[in-house]
Amino acid sequence: MKFTNFALTGAVIGLANAGPVSKRTISDADILNYALTLEHLEASFYEEGLKNYTQEDFVKAGMKDPFYANLKEVASDEKEHVDFLTSALTAAGASPVARCTYNFPSTDVSSFLALASVLEGVGVSAYLGAAASIMSDTYLTAAGSILTTEARHSAYLRAALGEVPFAQAFDNPLGFNEVYTVASPFIASCPSSNGALPVKAFPALTMTSMKAVMTGSQVQLAAGSGFNTSTSDVNAAFITVTGPIWATLKSTDDGKFTVTVPEGVSGQSYVVLTKGNQQATDDNIVAGPAIVEIGKKTAMGTPSGMAAMGMGGKKNTTMPTPSKSISGSWSSSSATASASASPVYTGAAYKLFSSISCLIATALVAAAALI
Repeated sequence: MKFTNFALTGAVIGLANAGPVSKRTISDADILNYALTLEHLEASFYEEGLKNYTQEDFVKAGMKDPFYANLKEVASDEKEHVDFLTSALTAAGASPVARCTYNFPSTDVSSFLALASVLEGVGVSAYLGAAASIMSDTYLTAAGSILTTEARHSAYLRAALGEVPFAQAFDNPLGFNEVYTVASPFIASCPSSNGALPVKAFPALTMTSMKAVMTGSQVQLAAGSGFNTSTSDVNAAFITVTGPIWATLKSTDDGKFTVTVPEGVSGQSYVVLTKGNQQATDDNIVAGPAIVEIGKKTAMGTPSGMAAMGMGGKKNTTMPTPSKSISGSWSSSSATASASASPVYTGAAYKLFSSISCLIATALVAAAALI
């Protein structure tokens, strides 16, 4: 539920009384500013999208009501996250980072929604990856509260786009530098008053040809500027909560590779290139991550009761039925499915994911000189 002003004030006081921020290399204040950087990005993204596209635009694109109202609630959540983290850092005596100027490569409703889904997924992975570094229990609880909300946003958007909302049993954590590598291309510039965060970007890694990706299929990858093409013993690792899953990698040219999607990963996944195959950490990652949407070999049916999600609570979250204008061809048990019917998740949104991934790849290449 939303924070009331009273609850927000109480939570901020609790954070301020949690003790001084740690003096580690990455302090709790650094972590919260890192989170605030991502929340500024997400809040600005939704603000821009809702300014550019009307309710009618979303309906014409196939996202029937109440999707637009729900999307406005998602935007409101992100704004509240910004306000909360800003107040928490100020109360703890730290300087919160300010909003930056952004460059989002979405040009219509379809690409806006695809990028929204990707960003929410990255947000989940970012909070999950940062959790182990937070020292204060109070900070950890606050971050965890945001994480669960981001996960709900991600599931809702994935379902609306015809993707499996919960593609696997465990979400994938990303480290600070991995997240920054993915997010930095969207940041055009930041105020000089913003303190530098203790993060760096790895050389970009992008998919050169976007198509439906399944377990066992091959993906073409290209490393961007900064990648040392003379690096030996380069390997591919898909990031999971239990550690990297190594995948067969073949070099096809300088900085270009073919990787075979391994068993054990599905949904929005991340692959990095490493030197050696013993670990996938900041010490040996040489490029990436690249974002790869991985489907399952068999379609998943609609979970029982999902069509009734709009009953009660703050948000009417009735799942909109994706149309061909959003997700390409999709299958349904009924050819006359209504707007409140739940889609059958066949992974049909690959075409849409492909288009936005190409835009992200373009942004990564354009930003390479700034990283």
